[in-house]
Formats: sequence, C-alpha cells, structure tokens
Amino acid sequence: MGYWKSTVVPKFKKIFEKNTTKKTAAIEACKSFDDAKEEYSKEFEEKKTELQTKVIEIYEASATEIKALVKEPKDASLKKNSTGVTKFLEELSKIEFPGSKPAHEACSKFGPTLVQGPIFFVFEKVSTFIVVEEKETTSSKDKDVAVEEEKKEEVAVPVETEAKAAEEVAAPAEPPKDC
Repeated sequence: MGYWKSTVVPKFKKIFEKNTTKKTAAIEACKSFDDAKEEYSKEFEEKKTELQTKVIEIYEASATEIKALVKEPKDASLKKNSTGVTKFLEELSKIEFPGSKPAHEACSKFGPTLVQGPIFFVFEKVSTFIVVEEKETTSSKDKDVAVEEEKKEEVAVPVETEAKAAEEVAAPAEPPKDC
C-alpha cells in the first residue's frame, strides 16, 4: 500500500492536473467570450450585408461535414471534425466575422471540444446566412415530395380496384351448393 501511495498516485495526479489547467483556461476563455457576445451580435447586425457573400463563399468551399455541423451543431460532430472546424473558423476570422477570431484562438489553444460555446455561437450566426438559401431548395424539394406522394396515391387506387375485381371474379367461380 505504501508503494501505491508514494509512486502510483502522484503519477496519476500529474496526469490529471495537466488537463485541469487546460480546462480551467478554456472555461475562462469561454466566459470572456460570453461577456462579449452582445458586442459580437451588434457588430454582426451592422456588417450583415457586407459579410453575407463572403460567408456563403466560405461555407460553400467547406467540407460537407462542416456544412452539416453549421446547420445542426452537435458535440460528437465537433469532436470528429476538429481540424475542419479550426480551418473554418480561421477562414471566418480572415474576413473579420464577429466573434470568429477569439473563437479561433481558443479553438487552436484548447481544442474545439473545450470551447464549444463560442464555436456554436459563431456557427449560429453563420447559419443565419445559410438558412435563406436552404429555404429555396427545400421548397422545391417539398414540391417534388408532394408530386411523388400524389403519384403513389394514384398508383394505389388502381391496385385496390384490381384487387376488388379479382375477388368478384373469384366469387362466381365457386359452384353453387345444392342443399
């Protein structure tokens, strides 16, 4: 028991202490970002028209995983696509997208999983530009789905009438019973 306390436990403490300092610094970075969210939102509203075309270009050039993550931010996807997220934030910081620079710096230092709040905030702002385009494509998709459903209904009706006709044909085929 003495060996365990003198050699093994201190090694475990060193391992876990390194992570706690990094986590603590990441939490502080997230808090400072949260304090500045209002400023970023105001700046975003002011620059919205200027940023729209640039953001759409960056979004279209990004990988499909990043596009899905921007539309629906999820913890697991953020962890899987950490390098793509970092690159996406870097591109946004180049065009001076509000909040992207501190989010990118925190993401580079601590990793995307520790600074999810700032990253998801930036993605939420980016998605406001993307939703406009998606509505147009979804409306055409909805029309296609509606047309397909009508076709399925039209096909279903003849099948039912054929089944009834087959029953009528089968019924007289039986010889009448003599009592």
